[in-house]
Amino acid sequence: MVEYLLAIGVVAAVFVGFNIGGSSTGITWGPSVGAGIVRKSTAAAVMTVFVFLGGWTVGRNVMTTLSEGIITMELSLSAGVAVLFFIGLGILVANIFGVPVPTSMTTVGAIAGLGLATDTLNYRTIVEIISWWVVTPVLGFWIGVTVGRYVYPVIDRRVQIEKSRGPLLVLDREGRLPRPALGPNTTVRELVTTLVVLTIGCYMAFSAGASNVPNAAAPLVSGGSLEIDVGILIATVAIGLGGFTIARRTMTSVGGELSEIPLLAALFVMVTASTITTLLSWIGIPISLVMATVMTIVGIGWGRATRPITVRGAVTRDTADHEIAPGAITADTAPGKAAAPIGEPEPQPVLDARELFNPRAVIKYVSMWVIGPTMSTALAYVFFLVVPGVA
Repeated sequence: MVEYLLAIGVVAAVFVGFNIGGSSTGITWGPSVGAGIVRKSTAAAVMTVFVFLGGWTVGRNVMTTLSEGIITMELSLSAGVAVLFFIGLGILVANIFGVPVPTSMTTVGAIAGLGLATDTLNYRTIVEIISWWVVTPVLGFWIGVTVGRYVYPVIDRRVQIEKSRGPLLVLDREGRLPRPALGPNTTVRELVTTLVVLTIGCYMAFSAGASNVPNAAAPLVSGGSLEIDVGILIATVAIGLGGFTIARRTMTSVGGELSEIPLLAALFVMVTASTITTLLSWIGIPISLVMATVMTIVGIGWGRATRPITVRGAVTRDTADHEIAPGAITADTAPGKAAAPIGEPEPQPVLDARELFNPRAVIKYVSMWVIGPTMSTALAYVFFLVVPGVA
């Protein structure tokens, strides 16, 4: 009987990991896919490798929090299976709508629902975790605003990233042994900048593994049903499967719907969100890569758009002659030409005055962030209250 229940638990863990792969791969590689720097299949393959590395190292700290910190009892095998089901259901609903859901929030919510139903919830740990959930999107947004307003325009005029047609690299077969060579339209600058963005993408995938692998494995590891190493491997394979399948829609959603993201802006987003997520995962906080990423995108765009308005003018409301510039994140800064000073009008956008970011998309993202965790918490609470013997 135990063996059958464990098999069901593994299937449930794969279900959760599969849906996590759909969500986290989209938010990790969506900007790069939207910018045309990497293909979806390549993104999924690289994602799988670095998710494993993140889960195997830093992810163990988050695993400890999920397994031992949120509730004051060990999860039984049957309770772990039920928790995994509620986690997966919350994530699946968001993936159906093509929106990356904060998987850590959904996981903590399901475990907290069990704690509330059995009166074993560790309120001190929950308050600490929720506090970081509040801080993370605010931090990501204001870092993005600072970068977009003061840093991005200066770097943009010095680093022009272009995407040429054709392959980035080819095999030169003229010598005794084939060796890689630049593609027919590839410049050295393009190769270097592309490698930098890919490196940052790998870093982001690592942080995604650190925060998300424990979400699929912790409910079974908590009660000793699975060894932690086995749990990490199962979660990684499942996340990889999700990355190759349902993540394709989410990558399109993140890369094209939320904002028109240039390559340079994508790099800033990756660095900011990955650093926030990795540092908090290191101290054992189950944190969402989704929130930091999306709010950094919005922050960079908003900061870039508000450059025509000085801080003094905003405070005194003396903004009659200057308006926020939609599409300013795509404004063209000629190489070697200084960016427009703060308070001065921006140059014409490269694209035809497109919206800086889509407010409807932002609302959809935020609403799904609330719906997913709320659903997992409520369902887990009702289930364990009605069927207390499972816990």
